Amino acid sequence: MITVSKDVFPLAQVFTISRGSRTEAQVLTVRAGRGWGECVPYARYSETLESVTAQIEALPKDVTPATLPELLPAGAARNAVDCALWDHAAKTAGKRVWDLAGLPMPGPEITAYTLSLDTPEKMQAQAAQNAHRPLLKIKLGTPDDMPRLEAVRKGAPTARIIVDANEGWTAEVYSDLAPHLVRLGVELVEQPLPAGDDDMLSEIARPLPVCADESCHDRASLPALKGKYDLVNIKLDKTGGLTEALLLKKEAQAQGYGVMVGCMVGSSLAMAPATLLAQGVAFTDLDGPLLLAEDRDNALQFDDAGVHPPEAVLWG
Repeated sequence: MITVSKDVFPLAQVFTISRGSRTEAQVLTVRAGRGWGECVPYARYSETLESVTAQIEALPKDVTPATLPELLPAGAARNAVDCALWDHAAKTAGKRVWDLAGLPMPGPEITAYTLSLDTPEKMQAQAAQNAHRPLLKIKLGTPDDMPRLEAVRKGAPTARIIVDANEGWTAEVYSDLAPHLVRLGVELVEQPLPAGDDDMLSEIARPLPVCADESCHDRASLPALKGKYDLVNIKLDKTGGLTEALLLKKEAQAQGYGVMVGCMVGSSLAMAPATLLAQGVAFTDLDGPLLLAEDRDNALQFDDAGVHPPEAVLWG
């Protein structure tokens, strides 16, 4: 029996990207037998709480991990169900998910911490407040990005930095900014051009690694990325769950791509399966719970070693 319900988690502060701002995370919690999972419907992919709920409620009662991909496309709905089924299987077997999946026992991974898009002055203050964190992620994608980037570097002079343009640049803007990104020690730029309009990445210089986010959902996305991207950002809400995400990671690495494991803004339940996926990848960005004012019970542990795998009482 699969059930779905809505949960709302207030954010610690307003979170802004180039597409808009939010003050809370609205998620869907799916329960399947003894297991549960979480997804974050994303308007960028034409998903709403209502549409994803309808997809889940239309599933047959006897859905299994094997039949799920035939019933739902890659996306938020399939993610929550897939992760709930993994959790159910682990609890039923009395084993951890990584044992069922044939994976090594996971450990902590250093995660990026995302700074919300704001004025340069406020972003510098954010950076200074979080300068102790080893890896900062900056949301950009506007015509006024350079002052923001300079301000963040001034606020956190020793932190590693990656940037996410959220499809907000043109090829010309990226080409102009790229040398400055290198000068300021930026290690990665995520989705500089709009998905579907990113062919220019194969024609212009890429002086720092470029990561596909909106351009990469599952294994079917990989052929179109050739020659344009150096890494792929794997998110469970895009792949449709842990099952496809593990397959995408393996195939992407076999084709020579680096891997980043990212997230939507959700609770520890949403991040828990992704901690398995993040083992040994180039960049981990699973800071969703750190942006919340309150989290699930038995939340993930974050410390100087990074984000730790979940306790069995939470998931898996």
